[in-house]
Amino acid sequence: MNKLFSRSNHKDSGPEPIIIVSGLPRSGTSMMMRMLAEGGIPVITDELRRPDSDNPKGYFEFETVRQMSDGNVAWLEDAEGKAVKVISALLEHLPSNHSYKIIFLERDVQEILASQRKMLMNRHEKEMGNEAEIEAQIQKHLSAMKPWLVRQPNMEVLYVNYNALLTKPGPLCEQITEFLEVPLNQTRMLAVPDRHLWRNRMVTEK
Repeated sequence: MNKLFSRSNHKDSGPEPIIIVSGLPRSGTSMMMRMLAEGGIPVITDELRRPDSDNPKGYFEFETVRQMSDGNVAWLEDAEGKAVKVISALLEHLPSNHSYKIIFLERDVQEILASQRKMLMNRHEKEMGNEAEIEAQIQKHLSAMKPWLVRQPNMEVLYVNYNALLTKPGPLCEQITEFLEVPLNQTRMLAVPDRHLWRNRMVTEK
């Protein structure tokens, strides 16, 4: 049985960690950001990317995150105790002088690809290309990312399954609260997952 979450490199003391919501694009990171916001965690977002038909509840993005690869990381000095969304490909650019608690969303790759394909169609953009090659690249990325995260002494990771979050969010809300070690409004968090938005379903519910 696959675990819904795992932890690594717990730190008991030091500065308040920065909460990172991560995963592949279209893996449920926006939903998790909204859950944390409803739970009472301050979130970092510029709201430049507005809600649309692909993400009607909002994206919760912060455009400056994309500039970390160019060395723009000074904004993290004010991010302790707050949550910000960082896609998995950018995690390696998080500076080592901060501690992080990372909530990493996992979703079936076929569902991710279907969601990305539909998004491109809705925006009348060109198709993704060879999906078999893209899937292989994704799997290679994930297989390298997880061992890398384990090796980072300033990072603690909680893996959350997207499908379980939509079907049985209660236990996961409890695990997230325990992981972050802060009181959260779980009633408000539980109201966020909307199974009607699980529109690219490949995994059979249990």
